[in-house]
Amino acid sequence: MMPELHPGMKEFNRIFKECNHIYHDIALKLGLSDSGFDILYTLCEIGDGCLQKDICDATMLSKQTIHSSVQKLAKDGYLSLQPGKGRDLHIHLTSAGKALMEEKITPAIQTENIAFTDMSKDEQEEFLRLNRKYIDSLRRHAAQL
Repeated sequence: MMPELHPGMKEFNRIFKECNHIYHDIALKLGLSDSGFDILYTLCEIGDGCLQKDICDATMLSKQTIHSSVQKLAKDGYLSLQPGKGRDLHIHLTSAGKALMEEKITPAIQTENIAFTDMSKDEQEEFLRLNRKYIDSLRRHAAQL
């Protein structure tokens, strides 16, 4: 017998998928792949010169996905890779990458900020609190599978 999904989970899943679809549409409108958008967005968030591992940790995407997207962005002239300790490669924006960031990623972040601040300060805090609570509970129960 198939388990029945809680109606609240059905709605949460729909909202989550709709949110992912909106970000996919944003990436398409900007002429970027989903992972390319995520990499550039993350560079904006954590800073130039980070490692691929840092981007993997921030995006929750696989090492292979990040590696191939970083390579494509480097090939397209948006990123440069500088050697670090051992096998580490530091990811830096080129001048073309900085222009791309300003043209495409900055407006996307501004759009997010506007959408988030459409909520009151209390709503923002409650939204984050409840999402953290759900993730913590899901992680705890998933560990028991």
